[in-house]
Amino acid sequence: MRIPAHSVCTAIRDDIVTGVFERGSRLTEEQLARRYGVSRVPVREALRTLESEGFVITRRHAGACVAEPTEQEAADLLEVRALLEPLGAARAAQRRTEAHLKVLRGLVRLGQERARRGQGEDLRSLGGWFHETLAQASGSPGLTALLTQLRHKIAWMYTVERTAHPVEEWAEHGAIVDAVARGDAERARALTAQHAERSLGAHRLRRPERAAGRVRTSQHAVNTASVRN
Repeated sequence: MRIPAHSVCTAIRDDIVTGVFERGSRLTEEQLARRYGVSRVPVREALRTLESEGFVITRRHAGACVAEPTEQEAADLLEVRALLEPLGAARAAQRRTEAHLKVLRGLVRLGQERARRGQGEDLRSLGGWFHETLAQASGSPGLTALLTQLRHKIAWMYTVERTAHPVEEWAEHGAIVDAVARGDAERARALTAQHAERSLGAHRLRRPERAAGRVRTSQHAVNTASVRN
């Protein structure tokens, strides 16, 4: 069974985002192949993909290392997301399917219910699924891929404080879905832009530890559930 490079890429990216591999730490093919239980070929392909995404850089005499973004680069990510998410919502209003609407409405119902009950532990993941589905509803694979990459990188560089007004936040999600359902692209765009602007204050830049080269020793098996023999 050959493990596809995209599965290895996902595993490495997750370990970078969660801090298993710290910023500036070296990533060798041998080390990664051993960690994930794969050959060096998919690791090599995964590192190339992660370099194109900005998670990995290649340094002279050092090879592949986890990137070390500047504060300005981190701030730029939020600005780019604030531009692209409203575009995605506007396109979703024009291209969404009934299946997309069903999922979006279901997520809004769950989010509003948990917000009213004060079950904040579920709201972050529900919010992530909401925005991922909204991006998919845009009908633009390129835009969806960009927004997904932005979410990964923002999660890597920022912590997000729990909102003090979850009921209002999910009311905003509901209003966006209503605009998308009506096909009102401009209203969907405007509501999503306002929503993105309000969320900026909850983001706090992570301060990485300075311990280049240190990697946690826990073993991380690649998810092979979708891999066929």
